[in-house]
Amino acid sequence: MPQKALTLYELNSLVREVIESTFDHAYWVEAELSEAREVRGHCYMELIQKDLFSPTPVARASAKCWKTSWSKLRPKFESITGQPLRAGMKVLLLVEPNFHETFGFSWIVQDIDPTYTMGDMARKRQEIIRQLKAEGVFDIQKELQIPSFAQRVAVISSENAAGYGDFCSQLEHNDYGFKFYPTLFPAIMQGEQVEPTIIASLNQINRQIHRFDVVVIIRGGGATADMSGFDTLALAENVANFPLPVITGIGHDRDESVLDMISNTRVKTPTAAAALLIDNLANVWKYIENLQNSITTQVTQRIIQEQSRLNRCSERIPLLFSMMKTRQEARLERLSSQITTNIKSHLSAQQHRLLLITTGIHPLIERGLLNERHRLDQLSIRLNAADPKLLLKRGYSITTLQGKTVRDPSQLQPGDEIETRLEHGTIHSIVK
Repeated sequence: MPQKALTLYELNSLVREVIESTFDHAYWVEAELSEAREVRGHCYMELIQKDLFSPTPVARASAKCWKTSWSKLRPKFESITGQPLRAGMKVLLLVEPNFHETFGFSWIVQDIDPTYTMGDMARKRQEIIRQLKAEGVFDIQKELQIPSFAQRVAVISSENAAGYGDFCSQLEHNDYGFKFYPTLFPAIMQGEQVEPTIIASLNQINRQIHRFDVVVIIRGGGATADMSGFDTLALAENVANFPLPVITGIGHDRDESVLDMISNTRVKTPTAAAALLIDNLANVWKYIENLQNSITTQVTQRIIQEQSRLNRCSERIPLLFSMMKTRQEARLERLSSQITTNIKSHLSAQQHRLLLITTGIHPLIERGLLNERHRLDQLSIRLNAADPKLLLKRGYSITTLQGKTVRDPSQLQPGDEIETRLEHGTIHSIVK
């Protein structure tokens, strides 16, 4: 015959008795939180242990911390670690087993060792720092220079955060009357969404980087406990490699986050970030004023020097003028004497030349006249020899047509009236 069956309640009661008799004290256990939530003052946790070489859990259990214990453990944990209990944390818990016939098995948390979590957080942060240094980007932001006229500010912050309002107000109402142009790129500034939202804002700024001089990441108006989002490798790498200087003012001064360490400049609060930008511009303004004063002083000194030089020159002008006048008068006298001498010499030379020309001109004229008379005689003889009258005397005649000499019969046409000159008279004829 089969053994008598137990009810589920009876079976669970046996399990509870075995557990209570076997586990007669509390145990310290190391685990990672996969979930932590607070409900009506109680804290409910899911504990896991991961394999060394993969993220797959090799053990899993539920744990509870009742309100009476949680109200004491929570402030202690957060004051020491600076963070609330959250998923992903390594914790060291003092637990005792609890098995309830209705709700099943769970570990009841009696105590939490925050120093264990602090050590794990420090180890993770040191690992991030080591990797950033190995990549050669840990100090790369420090090499950037905040521009002298950093007025176009890309602000990464929560849109409704009081810190963002304080930052803008500080910039707008600065004592110098400087103009700043902040542009907000909203991001979640606490919790698990810090990393992805800030990286998204950085990418958005990078797409329009020519519009900005500097990036400011600020967080204010909230608790300083949840700072874990600023201690991630991906966020640190993005900020370290960003081409503009990044200023952080995320509102805590007890510890530096990794983001603070790799940023160009770290300040405590959003208003301190605004003051930094105002002081930067004020220093530039003071430098310009100092240059202006220096230029004014140098110009004034130069004017005084030149005025003194002009006074000295003006005092010397009468003496110099007198010396120059005397020198020029002597020069003019020398030139006048030279001119007179040169004119006399030139006149004498020209008079001698004229005398030579006058002396030689008469023989030349007489010789030229004699030559011309002889040429005229020759021409007269040739002219007389060519006189038509001599030809007519010899028995020749000259025929003309309308006053022109006829040399060829073909020039004549029937009916033409021609004239024939003879030694003694003229004959008029008509050609047939």
